[in-house]
Amino acid sequence: MALKTYEQYLKSLRKMRPNIYKFDQPITDVTTDPATKCTVEGHAWTFKGAFDEKLKPLLTTKSHITGEEISRYLSIIMSAEDMYANSDMKRMMFHLTGTCTGGRCAGWCALNAMFPTTWEMDEANGTDYHKRLLTWLEKAQAEDITIAGAITDAKGDRTKSPSQQDDKDVYLHLKEKREDGIVVRGAKLMICGVAASNEIFVIPGSGYRENDADCAISFVIPRDIEGLTIVETRHPNDTRDEEEGFDNPVKEGGITQAFLFFEDVFIPNERVFMCGEHKYSMKAISYFIMPYRAAIGGCVAGQGDIKIGSSILTARTNGLNSKVFKDKLTQMHVNNETTYGLGIAAAARGKKHPSGAWLCDPLLSNVNKVHVATLPYDNSVLAQDIAGGIAETGCMPSYKDFKSKKYGHLIEKYMTAKHSGESRTRAARLVEWCTLGSGVPGCMHGGGSPDGAKLVIRSVADLESKVQMAKRLAGITEDMPEPT
Repeated sequence: MALKTYEQYLKSLRKMRPNIYKFDQPITDVTTDPATKCTVEGHAWTFKGAFDEKLKPLLTTKSHITGEEISRYLSIIMSAEDMYANSDMKRMMFHLTGTCTGGRCAGWCALNAMFPTTWEMDEANGTDYHKRLLTWLEKAQAEDITIAGAITDAKGDRTKSPSQQDDKDVYLHLKEKREDGIVVRGAKLMICGVAASNEIFVIPGSGYRENDADCAISFVIPRDIEGLTIVETRHPNDTRDEEEGFDNPVKEGGITQAFLFFEDVFIPNERVFMCGEHKYSMKAISYFIMPYRAAIGGCVAGQGDIKIGSSILTARTNGLNSKVFKDKLTQMHVNNETTYGLGIAAAARGKKHPSGAWLCDPLLSNVNKVHVATLPYDNSVLAQDIAGGIAETGCMPSYKDFKSKKYGHLIEKYMTAKHSGESRTRAARLVEWCTLGSGVPGCMHGGGSPDGAKLVIRSVADLESKVQMAKRLAGITEDMPEPT
């Protein structure tokens, strides 16, 4: 089996040990529980689409290991074209689900981060991490599993390094190294789409020095492994997400994030891809953020497409022509294509790694991240402006009130404008959902902060070469080093 069906995917989740909690209650079945079923259904589109002739070209590709057809979310980026397809796939997934499918996206980036990292470690140190990764990946592709990616540590006191913390557990770290594997302890926080995943791919949360080498670890585990407790986070619209009808407009999508608590979790050697090689921890981070920050341009463009469509729908129900908002709509399209286009450019300007992986351009990837931290929010403001107060404030009676036998007809009557009250309410709810609610992905800090991206930009922008260029054009021969 190289490609799972929708039913097989749901079955694989139901078979897992229930170790996820929310509101102090266990979630026994993530496919039906109101807290997780929407994100599961959103991720399920990656399996439905693999058997749809129109969607399949973007959702599937050929394995570079076996040559068999596999999910693109389990592939290694081997060319710029692979990255173009990934960006297009993520934009399409927003169109299908209204939100992100982070339980596959971040896992794909973690996989693609460790592919060149393990190759480099093996070349330098004679380890066998890369072989382990390939062995695991071939099996993962054959079983078509869903992988979440875990990167962010709790971090504790931000002024202290991991080894200086009062409580070492605020960073996930190696507790014990055995002959047959390792034992880890600590936490990973704000991890997207875990409930929809079969496995979790863990990578270092930062670059580490020798004193913090115990934190330089990478491995992959079953989501329901013994010793791992998962707590789903709450969102401002927790109640809305569990409501009926148009109060929860998208039933096949929704962001969920979780805290992962590792209490002496054992990982066998064959699933360990880094263990103390601190010199390569920053490499892993760098290789993670390049494809992530390139492809997120496609993600937020897909979200922007929905903001445009839903805001105009709301305006039409009020009897307003889109030409009234032509300047605002033009700006929304400019914002969309800026992030999408920069992601494509980052892929096009990338280069081949000796392992065979394709590395996106670090400067353009991180410039894209800075734009992603602002332009989608600009689009939200414009969408709310176009749709009007009904969408921006969310000031509408509930679906249940709308259907009330006592007064529902009055709500319908007074909500009716150019078109029916129900259509107007549905369109406005969608605007509210994708600008204020669970349709909003982590644009500001998803995949790292914009300030972190700016640090990378400053480090790779090669300021001195531009100074030398200017000196030559200005005819300056005097030595002019950077003042101390």
